[in-house]
Amino acid sequence: MNFQLPPDMAEATRLTRAGKLTEATNLLQRMLHGGASPDPAPERGPTPDSMPPKARTGLGETLRRLIAKTKMPGGPAPTPAPVPEGAIFATATFASAAGSRDYKLYTPAKAVDGQRALVVMLHGCTQSPDDFAAGTRMNALAEEHGFLVVYPAQPSSANAQKCWNWFSPADQRRDQGEPSLIAGITRQILRDHPIDPARVYIAGLSAGGAAAAIMGAAYSELYAAVGVHSGLPLGAARDIPSALSAMRQGGGGQGSLPVPTIVFHGDTDSTVHPSNGEAVVAQATAVGDLISTVKRGQADGGHAFSRTVHADASGRPVCEHWTIHGAGHAWAGGSSSGSYTDPRGPDATREMLRFFFDHGQTQPA
Repeated sequence: MNFQLPPDMAEATRLTRAGKLTEATNLLQRMLHGGASPDPAPERGPTPDSMPPKARTGLGETLRRLIAKTKMPGGPAPTPAPVPEGAIFATATFASAAGSRDYKLYTPAKAVDGQRALVVMLHGCTQSPDDFAAGTRMNALAEEHGFLVVYPAQPSSANAQKCWNWFSPADQRRDQGEPSLIAGITRQILRDHPIDPARVYIAGLSAGGAAAAIMGAAYSELYAAVGVHSGLPLGAARDIPSALSAMRQGGGGQGSLPVPTIVFHGDTDSTVHPSNGEAVVAQATAVGDLISTVKRGQADGGHAFSRTVHADASGRPVCEHWTIHGAGHAWAGGSSSGSYTDPRGPDATREMLRFFFDHGQTQPA
């Protein structure tokens, strides 16, 4: 079947190629807001036409890359990894006043005594639960340790690229929009399965990483720790133009991340600028005086990395920041059977789990 661009995206493509960046940006904004008129210009910041020539050129290139991703020919869906005998990887749906989202839940065959931990995994743009599970190999780690993994699915009806809408104010707040849906999925699994409420964690890649940070801040009583891989900080954007600017050159954010956080970011990431990882760390360490130590290493046959640990006076790590030297926009140590992965390490999945399991809620939800 031939892949066709949605009419609005095709028009945005035409406008971008013609150099009409303001019109293309406005059209993308209307798509974001469901056809409604965007907010007034003063609240959005500078328009493309008011930008310096260098910044305008950069925005144009970013818009072109964004649109180009929609032109990839449709192919077969990723083949789910084989499920071990006795394990279950099933699709379910959560619905509320905010809408509905499908999700896939992995229940390992490994038996455990007592309650299990739960890891919520938020995929990146253009990805799916099966793709993200294959690329991160989180299900294989679930078999080792006996925890459950849930992969909420962002449909193209909510975002043409299946991105979590981390840049939309309506999807940045507690009990609204996508945060309420992801929290609802988490709570539904807590009700239906023997989950330890003190050991619930959330992680994501790129747009999913930005959404994971939002969830950690909005529902700090629900998630014991957060993992942000190649993502962005809280409040980095409020619409598509500011999102593109934050992705390209950083720009900080607003707010603090009051839960233990582990951050991974490649220092040659050309999709989400590495300064965004630093901004997430700044939000996660805005809790008082911390002691920071830096260790350097190298994955076997792969990337060198710097690991900075920020600990409180008792020595308890509050935040870890892994800077992966020479790595781009991809899940470190992932499998090539999934998209946006870099098998050259370090193993972000295993290191995230180590960090997660060192933290539990003192007052679980």
